[in-house]
Amino acid sequence: MAFSEQTFIHKKSNNEHIGEFLHKSTSFCKKNVVMLIALLVAIITAFIIPPDKGYLNYFDFKTLTCLFCVLAVVCALKNVRFFYMLAHSIVKLFKNARASVLALVYVTFIGSMLIANDMALLTFLPLGYIVLSTTGKQKYMAFTFIMQNVSANLGGMLTPFGNPQNLYLYTKFSIPTLEFMGIMAIPFALSILLITLCCLIFIKPEPLELEEEKFSLPPIKTTIYVLLFALSIIIVFRVIPYVIGLIVVPAVLLVLDRKALLKVDYPLLLTFVFFFVFAGNMARIQPVQNFFGSLLQKNTLIVTALSCQIISNVPSSILLSQFTYNYKELLLGVNVGGVGTLVSSLASLITLREYVKHNPKGTLKYVGLFSLINFVFLGILLLVCSFI
Repeated sequence: MAFSEQTFIHKKSNNEHIGEFLHKSTSFCKKNVVMLIALLVAIITAFIIPPDKGYLNYFDFKTLTCLFCVLAVVCALKNVRFFYMLAHSIVKLFKNARASVLALVYVTFIGSMLIANDMALLTFLPLGYIVLSTTGKQKYMAFTFIMQNVSANLGGMLTPFGNPQNLYLYTKFSIPTLEFMGIMAIPFALSILLITLCCLIFIKPEPLELEEEKFSLPPIKTTIYVLLFALSIIIVFRVIPYVIGLIVVPAVLLVLDRKALLKVDYPLLLTFVFFFVFAGNMARIQPVQNFFGSLLQKNTLIVTALSCQIISNVPSSILLSQFTYNYKELLLGVNVGGVGTLVSSLASLITLREYVKHNPKGTLKYVGLFSLINFVFLGILLLVCSFI
């Protein structure tokens, strides 16, 4: 009897382990759908173009290094609550719902210029939830999340490191910094105007009070992390070799904050790696070259923006850059194309995931409002960019 009971307990324990493993695997797959798709298409194209020495030319190691350094330092700054304190201080200056939502949207907008769109959302969406839930303004949650998402996707367009696709195109075509910012200046300014108007129209100036919260930053760590962030940005602007960042950033974080290195969004980095393989292989297939080359010659801006709606802006930038040297319209297309469908930007999936976590019953309403707002933005921005 004791033996059979022990066997039963052992089997139950095994089943629990299997169940836990399956749950974690399913959760991982849901969170990293784009990476898995990138892996799949990379494998499929590898059967058409078998691996050879040419594969080494696919990878933009500087882009991968810069992205890794920025992500790692941002994780370290998040661990000391640097961005949370910064955003909380900004929001505390305002006393009503409209001004607070504008503050949340603006801080996400500015954050995406400095720390990339996905990291800005992961940093500031939780703050939006805390502000609205603790003040009883949950009715504005969906709209606020959507506007933060739009702000993150469009705010990052002005700087080479604001979006992953910007960093890639900036590096691939060696675009001069001032020219890069000049190309994106008009859609950037228009985005600010549209975002502000939406918040002024849809959010009422209702009284709003935030709960008091006291916290302080560790001065030494914070200073070092800010310096590392500055180093990462300097590398992006080609002032010093990227290899230095690859050595210095991990070395410092191994001593001060190993958890930051573990929290880096490695699936995003792997997504780039897999899409580099996919795009490189596609560029070596003659019928594909002819097809995309013909389409992009007709209208690079529209083709790029439409491509983003189907396969997202990061893979679109990697794939289409193989078939055109018109980096101006390509740059405009992948940035403006970041609004639209839920898959037009990886950041949009992050926002959806965060909203559903807090309000799973409101998913359909959120998707409807998201689509309406995003396609209005897409239409207006495309119309303006077509005249630039």
